[in-house]
Amino acid sequence: MKHTAALAALLSTGLTLCACTNPTTHTAHTARTGPAELADLTELAGVSSLHPRLTYTHDGGIVTLDAVTGEPLATTAREGFLRLSPTGDGRTLLVTAGDEFLLYDAAARRVDHGDHSHAYSGTPVLTSTAFDAPRAGHVVAHGGTTALFSDGEGSATLLPTDSFAKASPAPARRVATGAAHHGVAVPLGAGLLTTAGTEEERSAVRLLDAQGHVSAETTDCPGVHGEAVAGERAVFGCENGPVVFDGTGFTKVPVDTPYQRSGNLAGHPDSPYVLGDHKTDPHAEHERPTAVAIIDTRDASLRTVDLGASYWFRSLGRDKSGRGIVLTTDGALKIIDMERGAVLRSIPVIEPWEEKEDWQEPGPILKVAGSTAYVSDATGGLVVVDLEAGEAVARHEVEHAPVEMEVTGV
Repeated sequence: MKHTAALAALLSTGLTLCACTNPTTHTAHTARTGPAELADLTELAGVSSLHPRLTYTHDGGIVTLDAVTGEPLATTAREGFLRLSPTGDGRTLLVTAGDEFLLYDAAARRVDHGDHSHAYSGTPVLTSTAFDAPRAGHVVAHGGTTALFSDGEGSATLLPTDSFAKASPAPARRVATGAAHHGVAVPLGAGLLTTAGTEEERSAVRLLDAQGHVSAETTDCPGVHGEAVAGERAVFGCENGPVVFDGTGFTKVPVDTPYQRSGNLAGHPDSPYVLGDHKTDPHAEHERPTAVAIIDTRDASLRTVDLGASYWFRSLGRDKSGRGIVLTTDGALKIIDMERGAVLRSIPVIEPWEEKEDWQEPGPILKVAGSTAYVSDATGGLVVVDLEAGEAVARHEVEHAPVEMEVTGV
């Protein structure tokens, strides 16, 4: 996938860029590797068929298993609270561990050749490649670029998405936003979208051009959190209604209440609609809404769909056709027609559940790849659901309670 000129130029420079009024430049940092000369990626071999792989973290490590058979393929011991993010290449993952991103090779990939595809697999491994990032945070992959955000620095490290599975790490490009904050960066053809703020307050989203200068900005996004891409448009969640970036500038989405937060968003590359949570109580410590938001990026409008049960931030997904998929506390998957704003069907998959007070504790997880949903019930049960047939096609028991989960090899 090709970059447009703005983002390509931003990536090609070997300098650190500061998204400030007067940008300054510094030498860029690169990936840190372990003692091995090669960043010990697994050597893949061609296979006649390939099953998707589920990788999950738990209190004590990382496990990858065959999503169809449930067979464990690799177990890695690692202490601490571990989060998972896809790099965007379909094969590798980034493990967020304190002040660094660790590269995990799930060791399965499928290469499409139009009328056929080739499959390759190997043994999953936590590689020796790591990217230093004080208070490592969000990862966003789009348009052939992957952005790793450091909350402790308020900076983003940019790498070509196809570089993670190569023998030697690609040079990293660093973009500084000006101050430490819990933020995110989104690569787009028009440039790089970044949040800006401080530890105490964040309300700005900026578009940086090829030189790292601010070419568009909104400051009307208090508490900015959550992002999703719809084609070359993007949505950011705020505490007074979302903002939409349309490729050149920002538009505020009008909402009916003074407080409206969609801090968790799910987009689809071929759909103008973005699915989000819908919170309206500014005083609730743990608000549990039963409605979701549908944001139309074409006209920056928002409507809601009531699901009859609540959900949490690991409940949102999109399937191959762009439908919204939500795992609700009644144990069902709600399938949403995003254009009509209506629930098409409800598929029972796990037992009813309650959101825990501590978000870092294991809770139900939904991941969607193609027309298949993968659901963890947080007690050691994993369910594979055919969304077209509307039924579970496999159930597995695992040794641990998954904290985070990702799908690769599809």
